[in-house]
Amino acid sequence: MRLIVPFAPGGGTDVMSHAVAQKLSERLGATFVVDNRARANGIIGVDTAAKAPPDGYTLTAISNSHTVNVSIYKKVPYDLVRDLAPIAEFTTQPFALVITPSVPAKSVKDLIALAKAKPGTLNYGSSGQGGISHLSGAMFGAIAGIDLAHVANKGGTPAMIDVISGQIQMLFSTLLQANPHIKGGKLRVLAVTTAKRILAAPELPTMIESGVPGYEVSQWFGLMAPAKTPKPVIAKLNAEVVLILQQPEMKARIAADGADAVGGTPEQFGAHIRNDIAKWARLVKQIGLQPE
Repeated sequence: MRLIVPFAPGGGTDVMSHAVAQKLSERLGATFVVDNRARANGIIGVDTAAKAPPDGYTLTAISNSHTVNVSIYKKVPYDLVRDLAPIAEFTTQPFALVITPSVPAKSVKDLIALAKAKPGTLNYGSSGQGGISHLSGAMFGAIAGIDLAHVANKGGTPAMIDVISGQIQMLFSTLLQANPHIKGGKLRVLAVTTAKRILAAPELPTMIESGVPGYEVSQWFGLMAPAKTPKPVIAKLNAEVVLILQQPEMKARIAADGADAVGGTPEQFGAHIRNDIAKWARLVKQIGLQPE
């Protein structure tokens, strides 16, 4: 059985997919081969899965970036809702709003007040135009009613280097990437972006708690199959994935990455995908981002 990972080896989607594939192989007595197909921000790999026979032998991992792709690319060769069937959501994790310590803000409310007092003087970095970290900052500015300049980088690591050095003032980053620099005093963390506080860092407030109503962004990974895959196959795979995610060693591994295990039903995962697509489409239109 083939599990397509539409990104390069070593990333979050790849690591989680390998862990689940190994457990599925053990539980089902079938070999799951992880097939990395990293091109076009994950589009090529998912397209391969969408066009595969719907027999349960080809699956694909997806991430939240696939719900953004729908709005930032003019042509996506598949319909994420129509051409694929949701199985289960693996994990969800927040981004954290971090700032360089030279910014005189101890909270999100302080940061908003500073931005309103000095319009256009604060900027935020991202891993690239149209990426989740870019749109996270754009959503913050739109909801809070503040003018923030966007500085696009070529990846998350250059953006992190820039905020540590003070070249940019703020960044929406994963806690896994930011934590060493937070602990080292090189960054100050203000909030997490999920709707609820996370188990891995319950002391951190959410953006909603911090005065940004309706703000919710999460990085998540999940599993899908080609559309028309038989429902009993989907149900069996869902049940197995949910059990795997509930195993103590898997939950501990996920928590160590600053994430929470999700599981849930195929219907819940499908609703999450549809809601995310609609959310990003509204924001992309609101900020006037032109599809590539």
